[in-house]
Amino acid sequence: MSVEREQWGTRAGFILAAIGSAIGLGNIWRFPYAAYESGGGAFLIPYLFALLTAGIPVLILEFALGHKYRGSAPLALAKANPKFEWLGWWQVFVAFGIAVYYVGVIAWAISYTGFSLTQAWGADPEGFFFGTYLGLAEGGLFDFGGFRVGILIPLLIAWLINFVVLYSGVRKGIELANKIFIPVLIFMILAITVRGLTLPGAIDGLNYLFRPDFSAIMNWEVWITAYGQIFFTLSIGFAIMTAYSSYLPKKSDIVNNGFITGLGNCGFSLLAGIGVFSIVGYMAHASGQPFEEVVTQSLGLAFVAFPSAISQMPGSPALFGVLFFLSLVFAGLSSFISINEACVSALMDKFGASRKKVVPIYCLVAGVISLWMATNAGLFFLDIVDHFCNSIGIVFGVIFEALLIGWFFKIHVLKDHANAISDFPVGGWWPFTIKFVTIAILGYSGIKNVISDLTTPYGDYAWSSIIAVGWMVPILAIVLGVVLSSMGWKNREVLRD
Repeated sequence: MSVEREQWGTRAGFILAAIGSAIGLGNIWRFPYAAYESGGGAFLIPYLFALLTAGIPVLILEFALGHKYRGSAPLALAKANPKFEWLGWWQVFVAFGIAVYYVGVIAWAISYTGFSLTQAWGADPEGFFFGTYLGLAEGGLFDFGGFRVGILIPLLIAWLINFVVLYSGVRKGIELANKIFIPVLIFMILAITVRGLTLPGAIDGLNYLFRPDFSAIMNWEVWITAYGQIFFTLSIGFAIMTAYSSYLPKKSDIVNNGFITGLGNCGFSLLAGIGVFSIVGYMAHASGQPFEEVVTQSLGLAFVAFPSAISQMPGSPALFGVLFFLSLVFAGLSSFISINEACVSALMDKFGASRKKVVPIYCLVAGVISLWMATNAGLFFLDIVDHFCNSIGIVFGVIFEALLIGWFFKIHVLKDHANAISDFPVGGWWPFTIKFVTIAILGYSGIKNVISDLTTPYGDYAWSSIIAVGWMVPILAIVLGVVLSSMGWKNREVLRD
């Protein structure tokens, strides 16, 4: 008996959902800083090269895998070869690890949307964020200090939105949500960028972002940064795109969808970079500080530097602040929903349970663990788990995927499947990039990360903290992956569909 699988209502709905998954919080602050640190305009050369030789090829691989075998990552890989199922669970548990801290950053963005109305951070945005708002614990990872109500409430709101969307299903939930989130997000980022470009000092900011330093592209580390940025922002290697493509109708343009998703994500990153650096340029101009002292990496750029810029903004700073932080909320939610769907779809497939049974249990378990983010130790939890999910979990998820599919599976099966239903075919370049380029680049990066993390405690945290919530991510992912792979499928019909 064939098992009925949900489907996207339209091709546009799938593309918006895939782009929504790829466009996340990191696009708005991580890409601009990576470009700024890695050769400015010259960084676009390795960045686009990485997109075309690894990012889009792996996207096409995951789209073809999910579409051909009609399943979540564990199911699709098990259909390709029963010995590959463990990798699907590895990717699912990495996604789970990301979900339980990612929701905390969404909660911060929700809070700061409200703070923008009155510039509640006052004259000291840094002290407000780390002290007043986060209440950062002095004792480290296990110094919880009770719940921070100002974080707990928006965190629960984010989980509620996620629950409603996932419970409603693929077409009426995920697709409908992204048809709202993504157009509104793009409009807000466009409005922020246009406003930023009109401010004094904006051109200086763009010069810092795009002024090319071609000597940088001779540095191997810059190329590693480019490939890392591509993999981390395209939502590949942690079960999402395989699950999403499994909901496509049988006749779907796999190759075009891969290019549209990859190019759309990178286009958004460039747009966000222009908006962010034009405003940081204005901030340097208004404060009289050197640009290098104004621009900061990652969370500091969003929750410290930007509030400072908003407070100095002429015209309507409250409106601008709401637009910026609401764009973070929308970008975060679209990715957060996709991360959780990767986990939910795998559990539904494995245990033959309905969406309406899996979603409440999953959200309850993940939600309880994520409460760590609402304590005084939340930032430490995020920092450690994020590092190991990215540098170990995602990197090796893609390496193993490329190895198993590229070398121990007839990759031409996926190539022929994608070509048969796509407007233009992929040629010999596609398996070459999977079998050689992706494995070589990420292999170097992954081995280097492992050596570093084994010899030096990340972020100078105590080894006990790093082991407890850092190394536990890949260890549990592999152990639980093997355990679940040894269990039978509740409904074995899914293996034959």
